[in-house]
Amino acid sequence: MFDLIDRDRTIAGPGYSRWMAPAAALAIHLSIGQVYAFSVFNEPLTHLLGITQTTPDDWSLTTLGWVFSTAIVVLGLSAALFGRWVERVGPRQTATVAALCFGSGFLIAAFGIEAHLYSLLFLGYGIVGGCGLGLGYIAPIATLIKWFPDRPGLATGLAIMGFGGGALIGAPLAQWLIDRFATDVSGGVAETFACMGVLYTGFMLLGAATLKQPPADWVPPFRAERPDPHLPKTVTVGLAARQPQFYLLCLVLCLNVTAGIGVLGQAALMCREMFPDISAAGAAGFVGLLGLFNMAGRLVWSTISDQLGRRATYAIFFGAGFCLYAVIPTTGQSGSIILFIVGYALIMSMYGGGFATIPAYLRDVFGTHQVGAIHGRLLIAWSIAGLIGPALVNYLRRAQIERGVPHADAYSITMYVMAALLAVGFICNALIRPLDAEVHTATVDA
Repeated sequence: MFDLIDRDRTIAGPGYSRWMAPAAALAIHLSIGQVYAFSVFNEPLTHLLGITQTTPDDWSLTTLGWVFSTAIVVLGLSAALFGRWVERVGPRQTATVAALCFGSGFLIAAFGIEAHLYSLLFLGYGIVGGCGLGLGYIAPIATLIKWFPDRPGLATGLAIMGFGGGALIGAPLAQWLIDRFATDVSGGVAETFACMGVLYTGFMLLGAATLKQPPADWVPPFRAERPDPHLPKTVTVGLAARQPQFYLLCLVLCLNVTAGIGVLGQAALMCREMFPDISAAGAAGFVGLLGLFNMAGRLVWSTISDQLGRRATYAIFFGAGFCLYAVIPTTGQSGSIILFIVGYALIMSMYGGGFATIPAYLRDVFGTHQVGAIHGRLLIAWSIAGLIGPALVNYLRRAQIERGVPHADAYSITMYVMAALLAVGFICNALIRPLDAEVHTATVDA
């Protein structure tokens, strides 16, 4: 069995279509993208004991919020810690371990929900499941870049689009299962977690079994030119982490994600507070629309980056984002809901596009030798942004309201702070330069 997931068994033979790799990656990312639908569980998890209403012994929303936050933090940490292991064992073994971690995380959490033990819910979904998220996220990325040296942005965009769109499958699936399993004495949440754990494990294992690496000397069919001779050839993750370009790219990703993820978590509330006439259903529709633009932006912007270049694409993210964040308070004060929606839809498209474009950006700077491990280490920036972004939005809003600022205007300072962060990101992106020539051939590893 273990021979089937060995690195040597993942080398593609004649007749393997490179388009199988994005399909396999999409299966993995659509599964782990379920994490964006965790909010579906919030309400039923707050009245596990009361069934129809919350009791004093039930878990609070703030307590449950740490489960989601921990999963995102562990995603980044596990991707960073195990990045070099991923390079050593190959994508199939990594994706298999990711499937087992992600699925067993659901099962452990299901036991915790059934027994009403928060520690097991936290351990299962937050820690074990979070490791599955991190490994599953980076497992196919380096392989895709090697299969598509002519279109690395498109290839990684196809996979990471799945992560952004995972909630479109995960949310209705979870709600359907909860409704199906609910009884007079059970909310159906434990059974839903167990069922989803089995389903996602199977789906991810199918993707892992399909994922293969190209031979070392492989080039795309009908490609006139050979691989870019200017790309670094042997830059390892240890050497990359010593370069200023790596830390500038960390800041680029962190600042782009910070500005987007904080707003994404408060989108429904922000919409209703800035436009009181909007109903709860309308606000939910607004959140769904942002999700669609988040997903679409991952494919569209990463594909555009193949033509414009990654540095120019990120310059658009930061420059246009700065302008949009700066004018959004004005749209609220003027009552222009259309401009508000259009502005945030564009912001979310660039938020998603940043995730999908960063692997190809790393490939441009550091080459393909250990790009998966380098990408994994870079994802620590996502963990940091996942903590900073929501905290900035929540605490700045609360501080404004405590000062007596109307709820409709409580986000103005927040938007200006986000615009300032994007201005810093623009500068960091502008400072990124190609590696020095001597680094291209260095083989230092650490």
